[in-house]
Amino acid sequence: MADDPLSLTFAALADPTRREILARLARGEATVNELAEPFPISLQAISKHLKVLERAGLIVRGRNAQWRPCRLEPAPLEEVDRWIDRYRERWEDRFARLDEELNRIQSSDKEEKSHE
Repeated sequence: MADDPLSLTFAALADPTRREILARLARGEATVNELAEPFPISLQAISKHLKVLERAGLIVRGRNAQWRPCRLEPAPLEEVDRWIDRYRERWEDRFARLDEELNRIQSSDKEEKSHE
């Protein structure tokens, strides 16, 4: 796996458990135990997921006495959004042309049936 930030982000987002963890952290900070609650997996497995998210820069783990809250770090997601935006206009243009072609075909079919 590549170590560039975008590749690390996409690799981290590839796992549904990690996406759920990020969705939870989007609502606010949480401890490892709080993050682990909804999942039928061990704390060790959750910790491994958190390490992947941390390596990708998607979360930051703080230290407040014995409490180690995790929080979402949105910058890598903003980078993904910028990357996707580069292609969004092209995709939208292609979909618009496809819509035009489908409408043309449908109009043509309706016209042929009315002449029968």
